[in-house]
Parts: sequence; C-alpha cells; structure tokens
Amino acid sequence: MATLNPYLNFNDTCEAAFGLYKSVFGGEFATFMRFKDVPGDNPPPPEDADKIMHVALPIANNGMLMGSDRPGHMGSTTFGDSVTISISAESEEEAHKLFEGLSAGGSVTMPLGKQFWGALFGMLTDKYGIHWLVSYDYK
Repeated sequence: MATLNPYLNFNDTCEAAFGLYKSVFGGEFATFMRFKDVPGDNPPPPEDADKIMHVALPIANNGMLMGSDRPGHMGSTTFGDSVTISISAESEEEAHKLFEGLSAGGSVTMPLGKQFWGALFGMLTDKYGIHWLVSYDYK
C-alpha cells in the first residue's frame, strides 16, 4: 500500500514548526537541509540561505511529515482551511499528549473528548497555522 506523506510549506517558520512537531511526535529528523546546503554554482539569495529547503520527520507507521520554507522568489505561502492533517493515536494517553502538544500556543476548534461514533476526538490549529484532527478509536 502507498504511504501518505503530508508536505507543509511555511513563511520562514519551518524550523520552529518542525521543532514543535519533533517535541510532540518524538524521533529524529530523517532529513534536514537548508537552501545554503545545495551544492553547485547557483547559491540561493542571502535572504533564503538559512531557510529550510527540506525537512522530514518520521511519524505514524512509516509515514513522514515533511516541509520547507518558501523561498522569496516564490511568494508567500497562503494558509487556509482546505487541508487538515488527521493523526490517529494508539492510546487515549497518546491522543491527549498529541493534542496538548500540538495545541500549545495555537487554538482549539473542538476540545478532545469522547464522541458518539466511539472515538476520542478533537480539532485544533497549531501556532503555525496548520490544522490537525487528533483521534483515538476505542476498541
């Protein structure tokens, strides 16, 4: 089966956002590259050199959460509500840990709570503008 790897673009906050995600999900970055790390004779403009070109954090059953900062020549990233990342926890405890970590400094759309469909479920927007659904399905 294919693996889904969400890819997030940021306006100069990728490193901070992925610092948060690493603190919430644990693990180590599989990849962490800045624009200045690209080999060759075409260096990035100085204002983009320290931005994140590509970062990958292993999460959720062999998946990767990936991201980058948008370089200046591409314009700003527009955040909206058309994409939401859904993460399914393996326990109630993990669901609470994920929800609390991701919502720190952000806004809770729907508090984490038991739902009529047999799940612990909540919705939030993290402090970097990324929308998340956190759930745990009861057995």
